[in-house]
Amino acid sequence: MSDVKIKRALLSVSDKSGLVELGHALAKRDVELVSTGGTAKTLRDAGLQVKDISDLTGFPEMMDGRVKTLHPKVHGGLLAVRDNAEHAASMKEHGIGAIDLVVVNLYPFAQTVAKGASRDEIIENIDIGGPSMVRSAAKNHAYVTIVTDPADYDNLIAEMEESGGKTSYDFRRKCAAKAYSATAAYDSMISQWFAFADQQQFFPDMLAINGNRAEELRYGENPHQRAALYVPVGPHGSGIAQAEQIQGKELSYNNYNDADAALELVSEFRDGPPTVVIVKHANPCGVATGDTLIEAYRAALECDSVSAFGGIVAVNRPLDGATAEAITEIFTEVVAAPAADDAAKAVFAKKKNLRLLLTGDLPDPKRGGLMVKPITGGLLVQSRDNGFVPDSDFKVVTKRAPTAQELADCRFAWTVAKHVKSNAIVYAKDGATAGIGAGQMNRRDSARIAAIKAREAAETYGWESPRTVGSAVASDAFFPFADGLLAAVEAGATAVIQPGGSMRDEEVIAAADEAGLAMVFTGMRHFRH
Repeated sequence: MSDVKIKRALLSVSDKSGLVELGHALAKRDVELVSTGGTAKTLRDAGLQVKDISDLTGFPEMMDGRVKTLHPKVHGGLLAVRDNAEHAASMKEHGIGAIDLVVVNLYPFAQTVAKGASRDEIIENIDIGGPSMVRSAAKNHAYVTIVTDPADYDNLIAEMEESGGKTSYDFRRKCAAKAYSATAAYDSMISQWFAFADQQQFFPDMLAINGNRAEELRYGENPHQRAALYVPVGPHGSGIAQAEQIQGKELSYNNYNDADAALELVSEFRDGPPTVVIVKHANPCGVATGDTLIEAYRAALECDSVSAFGGIVAVNRPLDGATAEAITEIFTEVVAAPAADDAAKAVFAKKKNLRLLLTGDLPDPKRGGLMVKPITGGLLVQSRDNGFVPDSDFKVVTKRAPTAQELADCRFAWTVAKHVKSNAIVYAKDGATAGIGAGQMNRRDSARIAAIKAREAAETYGWESPRTVGSAVASDAFFPFADGLLAAVEAGATAVIQPGGSMRDEEVIAAADEAGLAMVFTGMRHFRH
C-alpha cells in the first residue's frame, strides 16, 4: 500500500485539547478542514478557515444535532475504494469528495455517568455519528487516516512532516486498530451501563470487558510468561493500578498481585487505628494495629520475620520517617501507603530498588463489583467478597462467652482470615497476628503451621511463650472435624471464631467446651482460593 496525501480532513471532537494546534498544522499544509458544531466554532475562533459539514452534505444539522454526519456524502467519502473504477464513478456521479483524514473523539459517556446525570442526559451522550465515522474510516484505512486520541495528534503531525503531508500505510493501520479498540470500549461502557445501572442485571446475557493497557510488564509470574497491566475504561475507584509510583524499579506481575493483596487487606482497617500489613506471595505474614505506625509495623513483623523478607508492606496512614527507617531494616520489595512525608521519602530514596506506591484514598472494603477468573474455555464471574458480619450477629455456641478482649481479638483474626488463602487459620492477640496458616489441603495442618511459626517467633525474640497462648483463632470456613480446633487448643488459643455449618458442629462445640474455649459462629464463610 502506498502513502496517501491528506487533502481534506473531517474533524468532530468532544475533547478539544490539542485541536487548535492540530488545525494550524493541517492548514499549514493546505488541508481543507471540514467540521461540525462546537469543533468548527473552536477552529474558527482560532482564525482557521473551516467548512461546515452541512456545506458538504447539503443538509443542515437537525434533531438537536443527532443527525449531521450520517450522510452518503460523508460515508461515501470515507468508504470509497479510490482505485476501484465503479466506486470512482459513483463518487463522480453523486458529487462525493474523498475524505482523507478523520479526527473524532466520542461524546463523554463515561464522564456523564460519573457525574450522576439523569437517564435522559446519559442517553443523549451515546454517540452515534462519531462511531459510525470512526468505523468507516478505520475499515477503509488503505486510503483514510483515522485519529481518535488527542495524544496521537503529535504523531500525526510528525508523520505528515516527514512525508510531505502524507501518511504511510503502517501508520494508518495502527490508527485503525486503535480506533476499533476505542469504539469497542465505548460500546462496552454503554452496554455495561444498560445492564448494571439501568436494568439491574447482575449477570447480563453478554459480559463486555474492556481496559486500557497501562504498561507492558517485564514478564509474568515466571520469566517465560508475558504480562501487561490494564486499567478499566470509564469510572473506577482507586487501587494499586492507579497508585503513583514515587521511586524504584518497574513493578513486576507478582509485585502488582502481592501489592493488591496487601492494599485490599489494609483497607479493611482504613477507618481504624494505625495498621500495617506485610504480605508475601499474596498471603499476609503479619498484620498489626498500634498507637503509631512504627509500633504496628514492629508487631506485624514479629509474627513472621522470616517470610517478611522480600515482602510487600501496606499501611493505612501516611508514612513517616521513623516507620520508613524500620521498614528498610530488612529487604522490602514494595511499600504502599495513602501518602508519605518528606522524611519517609528521603529514607526510601536510599533504597533505589524499593518501590514506593502512593494510593491517595484507600479502597472501600464494602464496595461492590465483579471478579473475573479465566478457566479453560471460559470465564468464572462472581461478586466481590464484601460480606460483613457485625459483632452483634456473632452467635456464642459454647458454655463460655468470650471476654471483651477475646471478642476484639476474634474480630481482628476474622478480618485477616478473609484475606488468607484457604484453608486459612489465623491466631491473633492484642491487635496483632500471632500465627498464620495458609493454603493447606486441610485445616488441621494450617492450625499447626501457624502455631509452629508462632513458636519460632518466640524463640527469635526471646519470649517466654508464643503469642498464640491466650489468643483468639479464626477459621475462614467451618471445622469439619474437631482435630483442627484441638490443634488450636494445643497452641494455647482461648477463643475461636468460625462460620459454623458443619455436620459435626456439635462434636466441635463439645471439644471447645471440654477445653474451656469460648467460640462464636459468624454464619458467613470467607474462602479465598
